[in-house]
Amino acid sequence: MIKKIARFFSPLPDKEVIEEDNKKLKKLQWSFFISATLGYGLYYVCRMSLNVVKKPLVDDGILTEQQLGIVGSALFFTYAVGKFVNGFLGDRVNITRFMAVGLIISSLVNIFLGMSHTFWVFVILWGINGWVQSMGAPSSVVGLSRWFTDKERGSYYGFWSASHNIGEAITFIATAFIVSIAGWRYGFGAAGIAGLIGAAVILIFMKDSPTSQGLPSVMPTKEQEKSAGKAQLEVLKNPYIWILALSSACMYVSRYAINSWGIFFLENQKAYSSIEASSIVAVSAVCGIVGTVLSGFLSDKLFKSNRVVPAVIFGICNAIAIALFVLVPEGYYYIDIASMILFGLSIGVLICYLGGLMATDIAPKRASGAALGVVGIASYLGAGLQDIMSGQLIGDSKTMIDGIAVYDFSSIRYFWIGAAALSVLFCTMLWRAKKKS
Repeated sequence: MIKKIARFFSPLPDKEVIEEDNKKLKKLQWSFFISATLGYGLYYVCRMSLNVVKKPLVDDGILTEQQLGIVGSALFFTYAVGKFVNGFLGDRVNITRFMAVGLIISSLVNIFLGMSHTFWVFVILWGINGWVQSMGAPSSVVGLSRWFTDKERGSYYGFWSASHNIGEAITFIATAFIVSIAGWRYGFGAAGIAGLIGAAVILIFMKDSPTSQGLPSVMPTKEQEKSAGKAQLEVLKNPYIWILALSSACMYVSRYAINSWGIFFLENQKAYSSIEASSIVAVSAVCGIVGTVLSGFLSDKLFKSNRVVPAVIFGICNAIAIALFVLVPEGYYYIDIASMILFGLSIGVLICYLGGLMATDIAPKRASGAALGVVGIASYLGAGLQDIMSGQLIGDSKTMIDGIAVYDFSSIRYFWIGAAALSVLFCTMLWRAKKKS
């Protein structure tokens, strides 16, 4: 059985290169890029679905705030370990099949959750979702290293990173709308159907590597000759990879504080309706697309491929945005919108730099998946701890007044802001990190 699974996920064999075909290469590069971007965007729809149904789940008595924190953390913890393991596997597998299978299972989990009402079923299924979700990013990043040269990859990576925000925007607008008119069960079901469509796109249009299609490799000859194991060991020995991982972990605390609890915060602290709260948070997802798309251009053109300077600048902007979001009182709608615009732009850039591009810059190209895995496990351990702590702090602050739940969000405000500030501090320690060329 294990041998059959291994054969199924084995990379396709190299085809003989008869002659260079730039037209075919460009066509397949675009086919990979579009399918990876759309496919990973729909991965996010299957990951973010829980975040727009939290209030209905609490209101219906299905889960408490503390239980929601545990359920959310189940995904983050399994995702963290999975990101590490699957990052190392990503350098060695057929990325098309690997990515498609992960999305198919994630879709089925969402569909089954729409039929469930038991806490431990939510925990187990959402934990499974976390593991299979971790099969998406390594496949995409390894593919970017296989299909694009060093000079191209920064810009394409920035555009691909917009898939996060595309998925978030779809969730906060389309899934939230379905939940508002049909209920939380249909929200999970719709996310599952969207994921199955994404898996079909991946299987049809994504190709494993140039060499499997009879095209020459775009990697430098030195990188091609290096074994995957030796390159991955270099990653584990690089201290800057681990500093980057800490910076990304703190950024992910602030990122998922808003993504996981932002709607809940607006509904209960600032008296917005579910649609209003979802729409405000959706602004950050839309603006994040702009941030990620521009991130590669900003670093390549304005900062001469230096990622640290813009990462520090936008890290400071992220901390300011979160402070505006949580500290400004009820009744300032336009400030709430402005905070989400700034948050979206900042997180869009930071996801690109801290969440992956800087790791692939300073790691051997044969170990892009491993570098992403190290950063990923730290990032999502941070996100998971955030969900547990936020859920616990919010639940502990709850009081019932005339049958209505009232929350005191004082504690988590400074937790979220502090995490963003720590991310900037760690990022400043990366000035001397050297790129692998």
